[in-house]
Amino acid sequence: MADTSPTSPGPEPYRVPDADLDDLASTLAKTMAEVRQHGVILDRLGSEPDPGAIQPPDGAPEAEAADGKKPDGPASVFILALGGKEYAVELAALSDWVNYLFLPVYGREISTSRPWCAHWHEHPEAVARLHALWLAWQQFTDTEAGLSGPSIWHRDHLDQTLAHLRAPDGPFAACTTSATRPNHRVLATPAPEQAGVAA
Repeated sequence: MADTSPTSPGPEPYRVPDADLDDLASTLAKTMAEVRQHGVILDRLGSEPDPGAIQPPDGAPEAEAADGKKPDGPASVFILALGGKEYAVELAALSDWVNYLFLPVYGREISTSRPWCAHWHEHPEAVARLHALWLAWQQFTDTEAGLSGPSIWHRDHLDQTLAHLRAPDGPFAACTTSATRPNHRVLATPAPEQAGVAA
């Protein structure tokens, strides 16, 4: 027997105003970055110390905890002190922060006075500066930093990093200075002094 009841129209689709879509996309990107950051922290907590991490010089006393035992884990959270898998995990997390938070908010236009490189992760100085900036961001945007934490981060960390990182003679000096002409080149660094060579 066929249904003879009148067909009721489906519910009206919910439409989000375009202005609200930008806010939702921004919130989603920040949430995704936080989730990735939490994953990195969990990975860091569960990983074994890297035997290739920077070790104290021979003869230097090793640090001991208050109970007289040697501490477990890496000697530093700074990316240049990490090696192998730990470095790769930290660089991936840093890349997420740079791509989804730092560049959309603080990227600014590329120009001859503010060069940038899409391959920033291949510039050791850029990796070091951005990682230090990210570590400070984690500290100063935490609720324990207080209400002035973000302001301190901008003044003491972001402004200084941007001034050095994007300076015309900074690590990206040979890279992109116009968005229409992408370029990437890692500049050579001074060679280490050879022992026993007369000056």
